[in-house]
Amino acid sequence: MPLWLKRIFWFLNTFFMVPLFRMGLGGWLGTPFGGYMMVLKTIGRKSGRLRYAPGNYALHEGKIYCVSGGRKSSDWYKNLLAHPQVEIILPSGAVYASMQDVSDPQLRRILMRQILINAGFAGFFEGFNPRRIDDESLMRRTEEIPLLCFTPLGLGSGAWDAGGWAWVLPVGLTLLGVWLLWR
Repeated sequence: MPLWLKRIFWFLNTFFMVPLFRMGLGGWLGTPFGGYMMVLKTIGRKSGRLRYAPGNYALHEGKIYCVSGGRKSSDWYKNLLAHPQVEIILPSGAVYASMQDVSDPQLRRILMRQILINAGFAGFFEGFNPRRIDDESLMRRTEEIPLLCFTPLGLGSGAWDAGGWAWVLPVGLTLLGVWLLWR
């Protein structure tokens, strides 16, 4: 992926996707074209600080799966290796989960395709159509992409819980309404 495109994604993720998920509006963002997103709350392997990383996902047999499009060099993937317990903000709520790498070829074939389809237009950035590529080509072209499985361990803190950002929208709309009435 070209550097300019990575910078656009970084900007959109940092200033659009993550804040909307933290406000509890993640469900409004998912579409077949734009993709279905989740946000991982990882712990920085060097800093120990909380980090947010959006990604595409698929649900399968009660577990959450995602891929590291940046391969093994992405910071959030390295953070997960250092701290495999993570909170995940899904459009429907938050869960606390434990991460494992998936190496089973059959599971990789099924889920790699589904995650790339669920990614919408971003699924095409791997250089092929995830709906039309044959299984053998799919496995060959995605062998360097880590597939991650998150096994839910319990509830995570959601946007409406203490520390969430869901309060921002109603307070902002209330202040706007008061200001409009005052004028």
